[in-house]
Formats: sequence, structure tokens, C-alpha cells
Amino acid sequence: MSGPAKKAFPLRLDPALYAAIERAAAADLRSVNAQLECLLREALARRGVKLTEPVAAKRGRPPKSKEE
Repeated sequence: MSGPAKKAFPLRLDPALYAAIERAAAADLRSVNAQLECLLREALARRGVKLTEPVAAKRGRPPKSKEE
């Protein structure tokens, strides 16, 4: 399952902040990473920073070829 390349980088957070993000992620049924990305996108949108829509990962089976 190969999606679009994402930039990886180390991030140091206060443990209390991380715990709050972890609780919010669990409530939204997301990973902490996905929750951070969502929060950052929301914050940038509130500041008027325009981003391209994220590319959704392809899910499910690939279509059958017509030659079968």
C-alpha cells in the first residue's frame, strides 16, 4: 500500500500536550499522526493559508483487467 510520499521529521512535544492530542485522536478514531495533520490543516485554514487537498490513498482491490 503505497500512498503519496510524506515528509518525516522528529517532533518534541510536552508530555501533557501529547496526551491531550492522543485523547483527541482516540475520540476521533484517528492515529496521533493523523490528528496532528488534521489540527495543523485546520489551524492553517483559520489563518487563511491555502493548501492543496491531500491525496487519498487508494483502497480496495485493483480493477480487473479486460484481457482476463
